[in-house]
Amino acid sequence: MIQRIQSIYVLVSALLIGTLMKLKFADIIVDHQLHTFLARGIFKEDTMVFDGLAIFIFIPLIALLHFVVIFLYKKRILQIRILVFTIILLLGLFGMFFYITYTSFDEVMVAFKIPIVFPIVAAILDFLAIRAIGKDEALIRSLDRIR
Repeated sequence: MIQRIQSIYVLVSALLIGTLMKLKFADIIVDHQLHTFLARGIFKEDTMVFDGLAIFIFIPLIALLHFVVIFLYKKRILQIRILVFTIILLLGLFGMFFYITYTSFDEVMVAFKIPIVFPIVAAILDFLAIRAIGKDEALIRSLDRIR
């Protein structure tokens, strides 16, 4: 049910995470040479310097979980559990960005781009969705008591 506010939160979160596949995360300067950090890894011009397979797997997995949550609107408790799991994955993805950036080279200068904060924004949106789903669940339970 896309008209519910939690579905909008989850949809926006999925779109933010989905766009990470194409956007640049950072520019890394090592020994006066420019490297580009993408979802597939760290590249120097067209050659891959560091493989980012973990990030390349995490991003579609998290986006897929968000789309699954949208269609589980009748199972609110399961939605909450999956969203808590995706928040953990999003925080892990955010940590992975920094881990890969700073452990791949010694003495780096990094210029992070705007997409680096998308996992944090998505985690906040997921938290708001959890709160809205919890309110729906409380409303349904209160209506069950009245009958």
